[in-house]
Amino acid sequence: MAEDWQNGGFGLYIHWPFCQAKCPYCDFNSHVSAQIDQARWCKALLAELDRVGAETQGRVLNSIFFGGGTPSLMDPDLVASLIDRTAQLWPNANDMEITLEANPTSVEAGRFAAYRTGGVNRVSMGIQALNDEDLRRLGRLHSVAEARAAFDVARTHFDRVSFDLIYARQDQTLEAWEAELREALSMAIDHLSLYQLTIESGTAFGDRYAKGKLRGLPHDDLAADMYQRTGEICAEAGLEGYEVSNYAKPGSESRHNLIYWRYGDYAGIGPGAHGRLTLGGQRHATEQWRNPNKWLEAAEAGGAESQRRSISHADQSDEMMMMGLRLREGVDLDRWGLLSNRSLNEDRISHMEAIGMLRREGSRLFATQDGRMVLNTLLAEILVD
Repeated sequence: MAEDWQNGGFGLYIHWPFCQAKCPYCDFNSHVSAQIDQARWCKALLAELDRVGAETQGRVLNSIFFGGGTPSLMDPDLVASLIDRTAQLWPNANDMEITLEANPTSVEAGRFAAYRTGGVNRVSMGIQALNDEDLRRLGRLHSVAEARAAFDVARTHFDRVSFDLIYARQDQTLEAWEAELREALSMAIDHLSLYQLTIESGTAFGDRYAKGKLRGLPHDDLAADMYQRTGEICAEAGLEGYEVSNYAKPGSESRHNLIYWRYGDYAGIGPGAHGRLTLGGQRHATEQWRNPNKWLEAAEAGGAESQRRSISHADQSDEMMMMGLRLREGVDLDRWGLLSNRSLNEDRISHMEAIGMLRREGSRLFATQDGRMVLNTLLAEILVD
């Protein structure tokens, strides 16, 4: 029980909160700042790494993920310093994955070469659309031509390059999305993250939607058709939908994100970063101060964690099920049972199997393609005692 996290592995997430501009759909903790003292930020991030490293000594580190914000705005020397420090704090897995998120507007050949030299071995690019008009609507600062050029630069330096696209955009037809997806798949890609546009409260899009000014969003049936066709077209190209929104050729899955979905442990460093850490036999949820200035001052004062709470076994088992059913590989019910000390409601499970939402093979439980389309509803049904 105390070492359940080992079933998922151990990763490190480092959050860089700064962007060149705030996208209207984005609800991530990102900020636009004219001046950033990167040397000061480097010292603070190193101090936080040291603090967490002292608590988790001896663990094998499987992955590092630089997220944001726009981590490709970080000085390459800063990134290299953080990677070097992790090697001093934890034994590194032989196949450790080190991912850095990048926007096409911040891609330079020299910078990417320096990231590669510093230890980054995978890049995830926020392209979002292969249509200039939709890029403008999404508040992106790059054009399709710039995105393609940035992708080509990345591919010259990294064997593994993924990129994100958003679909179910304003006035987008099913045929237009199919053509755009095929265009993306033609770019010698081995991993795609494909997200349906969601309107989040507190964003510019959320405000416009509430005022009735965000027009042309697809109805639910069209969005569902887009999701269905996404899986089919990716499969035809050899990219399996291994998670609700992620598609990869065999062996090219995001190892870092698999730690989340397989309910491993991960340390979260940086403004607003969340973590899950098992310490002394108890799994904890951690969170760091969200405001960048508050975070920086706290890190310099000895610790940037804003809260840490113990997670009950019941909540852990719910989290494991919520994350695991996102994966094509599903959930190991034997592991789930050891963690939860309870049983699933067999009547509800059987009903969901009968209507094609779930299936079982041995000790594993899977959400079907139809089930993953309504995963929140499905989870609400099966996780009620």
